[in-house]
Amino acid sequence: MIRLPLLRPFTLGVLAAAGLASPSLQAQSSQQQSSAEATFAGGCFWCMEPPYDDQPGVSATISGYIGGELENPSYEDITRGNTGHAEVVKVEYDSEQISYVQLLEIFWRNIDPFAVDRQFCDVGDQYRSAIFYHDEAQRELAEASKADMEARFDREIATQIVPATTFWPAEEYHQDYYQKNPVRYKFYRYSCGRDGRLEEVWGEEAGGPSFE
Repeated sequence: MIRLPLLRPFTLGVLAAAGLASPSLQAQSSQQQSSAEATFAGGCFWCMEPPYDDQPGVSATISGYIGGELENPSYEDITRGNTGHAEVVKVEYDSEQISYVQLLEIFWRNIDPFAVDRQFCDVGDQYRSAIFYHDEAQRELAEASKADMEARFDREIATQIVPATTFWPAEEYHQDYYQKNPVRYKFYRYSCGRDGRLEEVWGEEAGGPSFE
């Protein structure tokens, strides 16, 4: 049997452009091109997964740590502080179904953009708000959105915009915590004053839009 060589992405692109690739190969190539990720720090990562999970085009939300130098940090390392990491949620999404700009809209409306090294009841630089960009396009869009927020509120925004570094997934029990432990999650969120503060800042926009 004659074995055909594996087709590299460049070859697939050429074949697709020439109309020679099969429909399944063209679809696979298109899916790879539209697959993207975004990383946001908005305080407790438990609370940053739900706003994204039901959005169209979002395939996964993963809680984790980013921004520090310690390799493979644990939750205990993070809570002690001084590692430089922030609690974040990494959003894996299809850019043809939901845009990075839309993800930013959701992000802003789920944080207190004025708080420095804290979010709601959680205090420390591990709970700072930040946008960790993965390429120059994300950086430009993030900076433009931050400028819009400063114009809207006519005050300085504390949220950082910094390049993404190594992402370390959090322990499994942190993933989808709001689904695994709904009662504890709701109690924590309420006692932390998150929703009350979001309503103070964002009014009816608190929690962010839903793109359906």
